[in-house]
Amino acid sequence: MKFPPRHIRRVLIANRGEIAVRIQRACRELGIEVVQVYSEADRQTMAVQLADYSVCIGTARSSESYLRADIVVEAAKAFNADAIHPGYGFLSENASFAHLCEQQGLVFIGPPGDVIAMMGDKASARAMALAAGVPITPGSSGTVATADAALAVAGTIGYPVILKAVAGGGGRGMRIVEQEASLAEHFEAASREAKAAFGDGTMYVEKYLIDIRHVEIQILSDGDNVLHLGERDCSSQRRNQKLVEESPSPGLSAAMRSEMGEAAVRLCRHVGYRSAGTIECIVDPASKRFYFMEMNTRVQVEHPVTECVTGIDIVKEQIRIASGERLSLRQDDIHIRGHAIECRINAEDPGNGFAPSPGRLDELHFPGGPGVRIDSHAYPGYTVPPNYDSLIAKLICWGNDRDEALARMQRALAELRVEGITTTAPFLAQLLASDTFRQGAVHTRFVEQFIQESAR
Repeated sequence: MKFPPRHIRRVLIANRGEIAVRIQRACRELGIEVVQVYSEADRQTMAVQLADYSVCIGTARSSESYLRADIVVEAAKAFNADAIHPGYGFLSENASFAHLCEQQGLVFIGPPGDVIAMMGDKASARAMALAAGVPITPGSSGTVATADAALAVAGTIGYPVILKAVAGGGGRGMRIVEQEASLAEHFEAASREAKAAFGDGTMYVEKYLIDIRHVEIQILSDGDNVLHLGERDCSSQRRNQKLVEESPSPGLSAAMRSEMGEAAVRLCRHVGYRSAGTIECIVDPASKRFYFMEMNTRVQVEHPVTECVTGIDIVKEQIRIASGERLSLRQDDIHIRGHAIECRINAEDPGNGFAPSPGRLDELHFPGGPGVRIDSHAYPGYTVPPNYDSLIAKLICWGNDRDEALARMQRALAELRVEGITTTAPFLAQLLASDTFRQGAVHTRFVEQFIQESAR
């Protein structure tokens, strides 16, 4: 599959926060100019201050700024940008936006719109995985239109089951159902939630496996050469929101690691994927099997841990692929070195049910030293707005092995100083000090159990 080279000299970044700063850094190193869009609430953000050009595209409300595809494209054309990088969230997995960019002569730094649509529909993605010979969890063969249809599937595969919206994400449009009597109520609630959040309330049903690991495979593909860059373990999460990620996973055998990587490559080849992407899986320690869950057709929040252990700049590779360049690496060139852990530092109050804690950063001192990386858009005096995701920084620590990476992370969390708002940093330090995490025995219910035990 051949794609004509397209010289990219100026990129518009259709995002905000730390990922906007991260993309700017990659562009600078490639000699590419940056146009930064921002909402009225983000006028003072670091991303605006660092950009070559910046333009306000609307109010603090995302639906009137960062989610306005027409305004974003108009801004790109007004500033003579060649390409648009969507980051993660907002318009990053919007197939219509990708198509609009191409129609307007702009390079969309991501996969083709048709592939985004195919893999963004979770029922379609499951079908593609099955066709590619990638294992999927037992569940509905496609979408289920009614609660009665979901009941029929659940009766066949057995309880507990999980109801998922085909367009869901971040835990929205998702419900775990333990018994038949409550399925109809959960189905309607999940469908309504997904309809409100994503504009699509279509549902499907899967068998719910208990105490599983959430493991994802990082992919790079130029449309011909498809590489996997190892895996990330994202099992430490609260209400389906990831808190800590690490690479490699402490819970995989060498055989399963190889099998998962090969399966991810096979699926990407099958759907004609091109760009950076992530195949998300669940791993059942009891059966020692893995199952495809979904695909994210964008750069992930946790991509830095993979960069740390492979030495590959994933965002640069995204841009190079979008410009028509070929990957210079082959699978045999990919080597995992050491261990990396990422903690998401959020403006939230763990002592108050993780309620948002926006406000002015009166003091902010980031840690440093060997093996420590900070991805952030925050600075002393910056005001964290209440309008968006609460992430203010990603703290990533690398070590020669997991023990060293964990020791560095604990040291770095102790060095972090934040005044003016409450963050999750102290909670994360306690979480990482637990015997379960230190032993690498985490699963997707681990954090909730840790919170319950700590409250006793």
